[in-house]
Amino acid sequence: MTQKSANPEEARLEALRRELHEHNHRYHVLDAPIVSDAEYDALYRELVEIESSHPDWITPDSPSQRVGGEPVGDLTPVTHRVPMLSLGNAHSDDEVRAFDARLRKLLGSDAPIRYMAEPKYDGMAIELRYENGAFVQGSTRGDGRVGEDVSHNLRNVRSLTRKLSGDVPAELDLRGEVYMPIEAFEKLNRERLEAGQEAYANPRNFTAGTLRQLDPRTSSARRLALFVYGAGHGIEALGVESQSALFARLSELGLRVSTPSRVCDDVETALAFHHELEARRDSLPYEVDGSVIKVDSLAIRAQVGELNRAPRWAIAYKFPPRQATSQVRNIQVFVSRTGALTPVAVVEPVHIGGVTVTNVSLHNQDEIERLDVRVNDIVLVERAGDVIPKVVKVILERRPTGKDEPQPYRIPDTCPVCGSEASRVDDEVVVRCPNLECPAQVRERLCHFVCRGGLDVEGLGGKLIDQLVERELVRRPSDFFTLERATLLELDRMGEKSADNLLAALEKASHTTLPRVLYGLGIRHVGERIAVLLAEHFGSLDALVAAPENTIEAVLEIGPTIAKSVRAFFDDPANHAEMERLKAKLDIAAPAPRVTAAKAGVAGRSFVLTGTMSVPREELAERIKAAGGKVASSVSKRTDYLVAGEKAGSKLTKAEELGIKVLDEAGLETLLAEP
Repeated sequence: MTQKSANPEEARLEALRRELHEHNHRYHVLDAPIVSDAEYDALYRELVEIESSHPDWITPDSPSQRVGGEPVGDLTPVTHRVPMLSLGNAHSDDEVRAFDARLRKLLGSDAPIRYMAEPKYDGMAIELRYENGAFVQGSTRGDGRVGEDVSHNLRNVRSLTRKLSGDVPAELDLRGEVYMPIEAFEKLNRERLEAGQEAYANPRNFTAGTLRQLDPRTSSARRLALFVYGAGHGIEALGVESQSALFARLSELGLRVSTPSRVCDDVETALAFHHELEARRDSLPYEVDGSVIKVDSLAIRAQVGELNRAPRWAIAYKFPPRQATSQVRNIQVFVSRTGALTPVAVVEPVHIGGVTVTNVSLHNQDEIERLDVRVNDIVLVERAGDVIPKVVKVILERRPTGKDEPQPYRIPDTCPVCGSEASRVDDEVVVRCPNLECPAQVRERLCHFVCRGGLDVEGLGGKLIDQLVERELVRRPSDFFTLERATLLELDRMGEKSADNLLAALEKASHTTLPRVLYGLGIRHVGERIAVLLAEHFGSLDALVAAPENTIEAVLEIGPTIAKSVRAFFDDPANHAEMERLKAKLDIAAPAPRVTAAKAGVAGRSFVLTGTMSVPREELAERIKAAGGKVASSVSKRTDYLVAGEKAGSKLTKAEELGIKVLDEAGLETLLAEP
């Protein structure tokens, strides 16, 4: 039994150690954290501050003396020949400058230190072991000294280099990060939701779970990727003297190195890289949560050395957190342009990624029940880029019990705006208001029509649309183009210049394209990509309005649900009349024809690609499209060819059942080579 300390500060230190050990275990071993990164960092900082004031209180098992959690027992342990240390964290420019000052003091010099700045990926750290240039083993970081063998799954990562090029050391251990590209993750979640399955919370947890699967077939179809950013055992044999030279050498060996990165002449240049990376964060194809600033010179690294937990020569400068915990104060229901009643959790204001979050979407009743979100719950909230914040999980351990336990929430049976009886239609998960004249639906449809993906009318925002709707000046999209200057000047906060600017923006937006119009109409299931496919196939609004349902369904990638929705929209007399009004007001340009070097055996044919190829499937898809073919993501009776690589799975089985011709990669090359 542990003896309680009489010293309050020492007692707090013991409590911090217990709490951090628990969080480390949940994060590194169970992949089930119950606090955000920001909360963990705050606890860790408090621990380090106490230990810094009382060095004699430091114990070998303190979280400050360890790297991470223990390896799980169902994978073979791997001992790293050089420990994979963690990094100290910085959260401000001044903390990075203090890191730089400490290094210069250790070196006894005021000369600027040259750094290498790289992204800090939000994936899973791994070590790759090569012998005579051949990949022989891959492992997780684990506790920094002992990880887990995940070679069987890493071999399915397409960006893994199986065989190094050129002059290679006999033994070489490389360090890198495995991650899931954002586009692939979002596609995977769309497929899971369409199949009625639960969506994954974030790419990092999915990546960790994938690497730990015992059956390598489970991960073969999952599009993980990796970057290499360092070396452990064997680095001396590479003959490099700096991190920048190491990157060049690794590239020569055929490895995919960390990008973007920059050699920085001093700490201020490294800080500039960090802020540029933060500005680009939402445009990157993978998740990053900060930058890593490393001393470039390997000799200086050896001179300043390492602490037990982290190297002195590197620091992770973290972006503002995108996850944080908050408390649900209320659950409100909003009505969308399609009548969907969308529940939103009103949370205690919390700062995430530079934005104060107060409202978090709960999507539908099924999602509320899946998460078991209740008023007064403590929840983990996530925000990524411009995406609406979401609840990742409820911290059940912090939910009151007994008489104070919050009760489950159910969406009301009536529309909160117009009072109409709401219901589910065709086994949908969404509850809808059936009243098309519901003021909330009218307002949201108008906002959608002029949004960026629609007609993109500059200066026409929600508050102005509210005024136009309240004064009954606009009820449908075509009404925007009947507005007059005198009418606009009667609106609140509308001066002559603002009125003129809005009329000019409407005139500009009236010269538009068919995909923008189709997307702006807000037809259910018609997003920006489907709008483009319909526009390219039919060429004009008249042709699409007149097309039968089976003709719409015949368009590649358009299924029966979309076709039925499009046909039902144009069959509605009110919508049909609105199309006539819009045609009179808008100058709708026909889609430009695709310029292709058509091949007789490819043009007009539908292809599906599956399995592992010698080149990325995206590259083959582009070549097929350039030859006049079409590429779909799933096999159907309209598929002409299935191109199957190694480890082709269910798509191959379905193609064989439907009698679809199957090609290997060589067969596709032959087809593409034909005139």
